Amino acid sequence: MEYVYAALLLDAAGKEITEKSLLEVVKAAGMSPDEAMAKATVASLKEVNIKEVIKNAQSAPVAAAAPAAGAAPAAKKEAPKEEKKSEDEAAGGLAGLFG
Repeated sequence: MEYVYAALLLDAAGKEITEKSLLEVVKAAGMSPDEAMAKATVASLKEVNIKEVIKNAQSAPVAAAAPAAGAAPAAKKEAPKEEKKSEDEAAGGLAGLFG
């Protein structure tokens, strides 16, 4: 992910996104640069206009927009206990990933 961030930073600065520039940004951030990741990132972004992608992402409609002011909230159905148990188990499993 740091290579995508580095590419965004370079684009915002008006710099060309090259393997060398990505490696320099990653190194300046205090991380160990990976030439293969830099090469893959440059190849992935070769035909991408970053400014256009960001512009389109900012104007894209939100899929789950909040209800309009004054609108009644939707009735909430209670999930069956079996599904709730599996959700709890899944949450417990995820908690194990974070210590």
